[in-house]
Amino acid sequence: MANTSRDKLSDAAISAAVAPLAPWAVKDGKLHRQYKFADFPHAIGFMVTAAPSIEKMNHHPEWANVYNRVTVDLTTHDAGGITQKDVELAELLEGIAKKLL
Repeated sequence: MANTSRDKLSDAAISAAVAPLAPWAVKDGKLHRQYKFADFPHAIGFMVTAAPSIEKMNHHPEWANVYNRVTVDLTTHDAGGITQKDVELAELLEGIAKKLL
């Protein structure tokens, strides 16, 4: 059976996928990143801007906002770990964040 974007990635595949996404890292079995924006409106703007694309992907992050920070953890619960969908979502979030940081 061929791997799909929702199949759990191997440790080697995760390491290869995360390398170009620094400062994303694996923490507690999830892709993890904390963004620090100029202020609260920019942090919330990031979340609101990302929401339609996230909904279109139908792959939702675990994220939280405290003032100017947004903490993001990505995992695919159905697969029991990190999948290609998590990597794709991290890439999407990076593109959006670069416009606001």
